Amino acid sequence: MTHQATAAESEIPGAHQGAAPGEGPGEIPGKPTSASRTTLSHIMTHNDTNLLGTVHGGVIMKLVDDAAGAVAGRHSGGPAVTASMDEMVFLEPVRVGDLVHVKAQVNWTGRTSMEVGVRVLAERWNESAPATQVGSAYLVFAAVDADGKPRRVPPVLPETERDERRYQEAQIRRTHRLARRRAIMDLREKRAAEGLDD
Repeated sequence: MTHQATAAESEIPGAHQGAAPGEGPGEIPGKPTSASRTTLSHIMTHNDTNLLGTVHGGVIMKLVDDAAGAVAGRHSGGPAVTASMDEMVFLEPVRVGDLVHVKAQVNWTGRTSMEVGVRVLAERWNESAPATQVGSAYLVFAAVDADGKPRRVPPVLPETERDERRYQEAQIRRTHRLARRRAIMDLREKRAAEGLDD
């Protein structure tokens, strides 16, 4: 899975609307949430630690990106690149010897982009205590073809009430991302018009 920073078509105002099964001619058949849901598990070692002796946040973020990329590739049926990662939250420290489970699924799809939700859980590798949630994140992926151009993705079909809630929440996050982007661009244009140099 190739991951790289790119401008997601989902982040451009007016670029597309959320797709729904059966919309118009040539619509791609939808895929249920469970079709691409996956879990990546990894035991943390001393090589993963920061100066405080806990697992480095960057190590967790890479696992999150790897799991989300696998889900995006599965759902879209081909290459997908990371466009953005937002709301990466660390709830508890992860320690050497923890077995980390990174659970990811597609929450929402647009025309060529997908939001993937990720939950990070940790448990001691040699104990039977329940896993504890230690982090979460939302990532936007853009599906691309062999030339790196955006390609269409199947609509995601929520299967449970939880999936439906996540779909609706993802739409809210997208609205906020677009509004934030527009507000920043408007401010920059205003400052440029006033001759202010950033």
